[in-house]
Amino acid sequence: MTSIEQIRPPEQRLKRFIESDAFKQAVTALILINAVVLGALTFAEPGTDARRWLMLIDNTIVAIFVIEIALKLVVWRTEFFRKGWNIFDFVVIGISLISVAETFSILRALRVFRILRLLHVVPMMRRITEALFRALPGMGAIIAVLMLLIYVGSVIATDLFGATSDPEVEMLFGDLHSSALSLFQVMTMDGWRNEVLQKVMDDGNPYAWVFFMAFIFIASFAVLNLFIALFVDALQAEHELAQDERIEELDDKADDAALARNEMMAVLKSLQTDIQDLRETLSKREQDDRLDQ
Repeated sequence: MTSIEQIRPPEQRLKRFIESDAFKQAVTALILINAVVLGALTFAEPGTDARRWLMLIDNTIVAIFVIEIALKLVVWRTEFFRKGWNIFDFVVIGISLISVAETFSILRALRVFRILRLLHVVPMMRRITEALFRALPGMGAIIAVLMLLIYVGSVIATDLFGATSDPEVEMLFGDLHSSALSLFQVMTMDGWRNEVLQKVMDDGNPYAWVFFMAFIFIASFAVLNLFIALFVDALQAEHELAQDERIEELDDKADDAALARNEMMAVLKSLQTDIQDLRETLSKREQDDRLDQ
């Protein structure tokens, strides 16, 4: 009896192999091993046996990655380049091939980009990365609002604290760009109390804390929460999109299973017809034998 695997075209079997969990897990394991090898290469001295073995492992993994990309090109052909992650993989592997020569140190450093393939291979990392890119347009608007707040705060701070004889305070708020840098430090809350606030208050501005507290509340807490809300919203949208893709994938598998079932039924029906014909032939022969007797 002809099997279902023989009925399907070779590209379909190759596609199922590439999309199988075992294949994806093997690629993930190779990426992790490659990450360890690249880290170990930074410790191995040139010319040592350890470095030669590490380079052999690294080059072997690169060759496997090239074969992986080649198999995907065989299956999807030009469709392969319609997905951004596929283009990312293709570029990373291309860089890996260039960096194998190790002619320049910059090329050797580019090998580490192979580890970034984990962002594509691991589903959770891929969803988070895609959510981050989805949130970029909104982040641009929030950054613009933040820059506006820093600009307005810088003008106010320069007017309030810039006219001083204290060289330290003048360095912090003596002009617009110095005030902007100081307020950026205040916004990050990195040593802002002792390095900024205390110096301004000691310079004869006892109520300066009101300005800085208001700026921190608006620029740090409010805007930071906007970033978080935007990213969470993008992550939720990406999760819903992943669910839709999962449903479509299950539908495709259901269609493949239905196709396989129909093909199996066709084979069984053909066998039943052959068996029925064989029975009729045998019955006719028996009748002929009886007549001859």
